[in-house]
Amino acid sequence: MAARYVVAPRGGRRAHPDITSALRAAAARGRPALIEIAPGRYEEALTVRGDVQLVAAEGPGSVVVDLPRSTVLDTAGSVRVHGLTLIGREADVVACHAGTLTLDHTEIWAHSGVAVHARPHSTVSLRDSMVAHGRALFAGAAGLVERCRFTDAADNAIAVIEGARVSVRGSRIEGSRIHGLRVSDAHAEVVDCELTGTGRAALTADARARLVVADCVITAVHGEGIMFTEQSRGSVDRTRVTGARHGIGAASGADPVVRDCVLDDCHDTGINVQTDARGRFEDCQVLGSGNIAVFATKGGAPEVHGGRISGGNVGIAVTESSRGRFTGIAVEDLTNTALRVFDDSGATFEHIRVDRCQSGLEARGNGGTTAEITDTVFRDCEIAAVAIGGQSRVTLRNVTAEHGILGFGVSDEAQLRVTDSVVTAVSGAGAGALGSGRLIARNLTVNGSGALGVYGTGSAYLDIARSEFTDCAHAGASFEAEAGGQLVDCTVNGTRGVAVVGNGRVETVGLRTSLKVLRHAEKPAGPPQQIINIFNGPVFNEPVRDIQVAWGNENVTQNQQRTEGDGSRS
Repeated sequence: MAARYVVAPRGGRRAHPDITSALRAAAARGRPALIEIAPGRYEEALTVRGDVQLVAAEGPGSVVVDLPRSTVLDTAGSVRVHGLTLIGREADVVACHAGTLTLDHTEIWAHSGVAVHARPHSTVSLRDSMVAHGRALFAGAAGLVERCRFTDAADNAIAVIEGARVSVRGSRIEGSRIHGLRVSDAHAEVVDCELTGTGRAALTADARARLVVADCVITAVHGEGIMFTEQSRGSVDRTRVTGARHGIGAASGADPVVRDCVLDDCHDTGINVQTDARGRFEDCQVLGSGNIAVFATKGGAPEVHGGRISGGNVGIAVTESSRGRFTGIAVEDLTNTALRVFDDSGATFEHIRVDRCQSGLEARGNGGTTAEITDTVFRDCEIAAVAIGGQSRVTLRNVTAEHGILGFGVSDEAQLRVTDSVVTAVSGAGAGALGSGRLIARNLTVNGSGALGVYGTGSAYLDIARSEFTDCAHAGASFEAEAGGQLVDCTVNGTRGVAVVGNGRVETVGLRTSLKVLRHAEKPAGPPQQIINIFNGPVFNEPVRDIQVAWGNENVTQNQQRTEGDGSRS
């Protein structure tokens, strides 16, 4: 049983006038001690050794220990503190050198410096306590923080370094000038916590640290909600980040696993993976991102499986020599492009559904810029389901495009391969190639185009085989300028328009149609010629013929020439 000591500055039977004298008496006896402290303000530096309990006799907040420019509580042994308020400046307010320290219903005010310092090989627990202005520093120590509040830290609210292992549960961290929690070359677990108003990342891991986060809420952060860097690892589960600059970031070789999280209203990006980082993201929702929902750049290589991207600007962007694999994602209601692959990057998209975005997929860059899209649906894209340029190379397999202006388009020196894909009810064309682009299609089906099934212009090359074009208002296939290639074993059905408008450079083999085939010299009666330059994709205002299309230009011009009823120009 612990020996009982009473501290009462106004005196009393067998009472000690201050805490220090009670500690000396306890140390002299060498037994476990319970020191009960009467209400008051004590200007003391407490050095506690052995098995000691310090208790505010009349409950939390009734005892204040305040000593500027000195450590207020210095412990080694097995020490428990209940209900005290500890105030310090310019030094560690609480320091545990060895053994265990438990702070329960305690307030710690650190107007500068460290609030709690757990040194190597010690164990410090904080329960139902409050830390203001300073930080809790665990250096090579073990720690547990439960149901605590950290407010207005001048640095990081909690720092876990040098191999320390700390668990933070059910706590709130607010207003930290730098991070809410930083773990560096150590292990930290953060569960069921709320973090808000931090100057930089609310939670950050670096120097090969491990950070485990679950069931947390992070709001109003000036940097990342959660950041992994420098080969750090860990996991994030069932966590919501709202109003951060970036929701969850990974950089410099980090590789987290993120599951069932919501990243809402992030000012720049929801998921940001860069500088050779990786990461696996499962069943996450990215809502209303200001710039890009999922961003891989500068060698980043994420895998994203399941989940939803809704609202905001760009959906998924893979740029600057990055790679990514994306499966089972719904992308909807964006003001810009759903999927973007630029600048020597590569991406694989499988089982993607895109609804009501300005464009579906854009690819642009050198020959190392590649994308594979499989089992994907683009619906109600305002401009184009797929539009690629530069020297990029894109493969589509079992892809469906519905509504919008253009199904699949290729320009510049890019190459687009299309297999087992369907375009329905576009207003302009099912598929097209211009510039020096190459379009290779097998088993392509275009239904109900408002103008053309497939077209080629400029010096493009088209290799179309075993494909079907049905009910295209103007022509199943149209070839202009220097476009070349072949149309093999294809079918043009319907009662409107013509089957093929040729230019003498595209070989037609095994064509099945009941509609008219026009040779290069023949011109069908109908709407006037239009030359269209646009920024993101072709715009057709009515059924057209003899079209010339370019996108990505800075200048916009439109020329129109009238035709007589026999098709000759007036």
